[in-house]
Amino acid sequence: MTKNQNYKPTSKQISDGKLCAVLAWFFPIGLFWYLAEAKMNKNSFVSFHVKQSLVLFIALLLVNVVGGIIPILGWFLILPLGNLVLFFLWIIGLLRALNGSVEELPAIGQFAEKFTF
Repeated sequence: MTKNQNYKPTSKQISDGKLCAVLAWFFPIGLFWYLAEAKMNKNSFVSFHVKQSLVLFIALLLVNVVGGIIPILGWFLILPLGNLVLFFLWIIGLLRALNGSVEELPAIGQFAEKFTF
């Protein structure tokens, strides 16, 4: 849970982009807004939260595909526990967007740096 040094939004960027950053956690609403509006594309606060939420969405897809494929263990262990952990990560990300914080999600947040849009 370290602050990300690559994203240093100003207080104006945070206040201007807070709604889009919060909506980014409700995939895909914030992503579409981010891609559609040029002002949001240039906002480092919004960009950070869009990328973090995208990583969480990909993790959610992986957990559900793997948990659905593996019989017994996947159905009764991977799916419920994986989705519970990802739900808590979603709450953390949403609260950080509401608070104007730029901190990576635990365990999966570092993968957001790979996106270059």
